[in-house]
Amino acid sequence: MKSLTLLSPAKNLDVGRAAIQAGADAIYIGAPQFGARQAASNSMNDIATLVAEAHQYGVQVLVTINTLLSDAEKNEAVAMMHELHHIGVDAIIIQDLSLLNYDLPPIRLHASTQCDNRTPEQVLRLRDMGFKRVVLARELSIDEIRVIHEAVGDTIELEAFVHGALCVSYSGRCYMSEVLMNRSANRGCCAQMCRQRYDLLDSSMHEVIDDKGQPIHQRYLLSLQDLDRSMYLQEMIDAGVTTFKIEGRLKDADYVTNITAFYRQRLDAIAGITSSIRYGFTPDPAKTFHRGATDYFLHGRTRPMANWDTPKSTGERITDIHQLHPGDGICVGDQGCYVNAIRDNRIVTNKPIAMDNQPLYRNYDIVFQRSLHAERRIPVDITFEEVPEGFRLTIGEYSATFEAPHQPATNPERAMQTIRTQITKLGDTIYAPRQVNIHTQPYFIPISQLNQWRRSVLDRHQRH
Repeated sequence: MKSLTLLSPAKNLDVGRAAIQAGADAIYIGAPQFGARQAASNSMNDIATLVAEAHQYGVQVLVTINTLLSDAEKNEAVAMMHELHHIGVDAIIIQDLSLLNYDLPPIRLHASTQCDNRTPEQVLRLRDMGFKRVVLARELSIDEIRVIHEAVGDTIELEAFVHGALCVSYSGRCYMSEVLMNRSANRGCCAQMCRQRYDLLDSSMHEVIDDKGQPIHQRYLLSLQDLDRSMYLQEMIDAGVTTFKIEGRLKDADYVTNITAFYRQRLDAIAGITSSIRYGFTPDPAKTFHRGATDYFLHGRTRPMANWDTPKSTGERITDIHQLHPGDGICVGDQGCYVNAIRDNRIVTNKPIAMDNQPLYRNYDIVFQRSLHAERRIPVDITFEEVPEGFRLTIGEYSATFEAPHQPATNPERAMQTIRTQITKLGDTIYAPRQVNIHTQPYFIPISQLNQWRRSVLDRHQRH
């Protein structure tokens, strides 16, 4: 199987760290300027810190400079790209193809979904321009993705969204916000007009009546449900996708932790990998921000894609109020409140909302939120062996030889167990022992000496 990449969003440094711990193979984060989410820009110092920390885990950092640029901005953007290359960023995601006419650093370029990547001809064109990866349009079906892959083969990587918010406009062709509010989505300042209320009128300007006999009045007609393709990952792999992207550069660390962990486990199961990440929770997309689920056009128009009742997080359906806890957030339609208590089979809330026998949803699970913890360790092999001058300890890629006498142990079994115990105490480092090999006679070695040797080798890891 080809190498697969799980790509997670980072609003900022702390969210990037959460993505690393939850199992991301790569992270994308906004540059100080010119990102498609103006509210998610980051300082160069924070990006440099994230790069250094991510690279310890073998995680890549991609930076977005994916707005259309004015002529006056392009030199500044190019200078920023050189600085990003200097601090070790792995790739830059761009939309404005005129940047290719400038003196760019020797860094990987990825074509943003804003480039309208929906045909084999467009993807081949971008490949020939020097792009190493394209982010495919979200509206493509699995058959259309397959056709693109058949045309390009392995000459350029294909990245596709698998989870998160959807825009009602075609990828890269959203002009609604600019026309109505003079705020361009291609400049990073979308007014999110698709999350507003509208009336549905016929050609005579009369309100259309729904199947319940009610006029379609002030409903969220353009608010799409969230993308969820978790059931179709193998299909996407077979069609040629190698990078699976989670949307959400405005999402918080709890959301990114939960969704990254969910897809990490799905992809690991497909690849037959046993993860070294320890989770304090069971990942569940319905437990964090969630507007309902659609696979969008992956298999054609197979089900309703919009939620006319609310553009907010609905979460999970609650059928028994005793599932709730004080501090939970609940909603009915577009009304929401918090649970203060459950008394006499009645929900006591912080403010009144009309239930009216409508479906009840929990969109904030306080118990789940408190459990959201992931701990990632890098598996390393450890070898301890005797050499003529003493002993050699190898942890991962680094080793050191230590001079010491070969003093036979009076209790051989305890001596061997002491060696194993001390050399595998990796404590609060980012490493976890995988395979332990001991090639020595049972010698007596003081515990303090073994600890000093282990710390010495681990220190080499930390420095590099």
